[in-house]
Amino acid sequence: MTVPSLSFTAPAGPAGAPLVVLGPSLGTSTILWEKVVPLLAERYRVVAWDLPGHGASAPAAAPFTVADLADAVAEAVRAQGDERVLYAGISLGGAVGLELALRHPSLVAAAAIVCSGATVGTPAGWQERAAQVRAQSTSTLIIGSAQRWFAPGSIEREPEITGRLLHALQDAHDESYALCCEALAAYDVTARLGEIEAPLLAAWGEHDGVTPEASSVEVASGVRQGRVEMIPDASHLPAAEQPAALGALLLDFFGSVAGR
Repeated sequence: MTVPSLSFTAPAGPAGAPLVVLGPSLGTSTILWEKVVPLLAERYRVVAWDLPGHGASAPAAAPFTVADLADAVAEAVRAQGDERVLYAGISLGGAVGLELALRHPSLVAAAAIVCSGATVGTPAGWQERAAQVRAQSTSTLIIGSAQRWFAPGSIEREPEITGRLLHALQDAHDESYALCCEALAAYDVTARLGEIEAPLLAAWGEHDGVTPEASSVEVASGVRQGRVEMIPDASHLPAAEQPAALGALLLDFFGSVAGR
């Protein structure tokens, strides 16, 4: 296993403000957070990152784990001089947030784990998807992903960003996507949730069938300082579906942590 190379956006927001790091869902890119960043940037410096072979990140050169992704995020954040950050991640990005809180506790002031969990899906399911993508490319995932990602009415309400996200899936590097699937197949931090000391928000989309309410409840009840919230009228990608609601939730959560 190796620490992959990740691409980060330039910081948005006031110089010197606390840093918020935003992590992506599998198959997406920093596009996912475009409508949330301006809301957070009124108060924070905000960066987002891309998975290997997604968006601006280079394709993966070797297999990696979710823990390796967390190490790569920590390395990049510290390289720019930050030693304490707020983190929010969706799906695989949320899994990276849990690993980040476990592996780099001094770095994480608080974390929002959105539409994710201590496990995500099943190992067999991820192995099957990795094989499908290697054989037939990510293009074969578009219809199924649209059904999983978006709640009824989301595509009609946000046609531009939802369409761009589906194009990002099609453009993702096939082998890198497959390696992300295999990383998720091996990912399970259920037994370690109690080690997480940072305040943590676990949020799920009302219509999310991938990581439903039970996933967020398990995380929030398993960590030392957990809070759980539902995002109405969203499925698996609330940053694109309900950006105002997610932005408000993150501002409230991060603000409550800063006030302690």
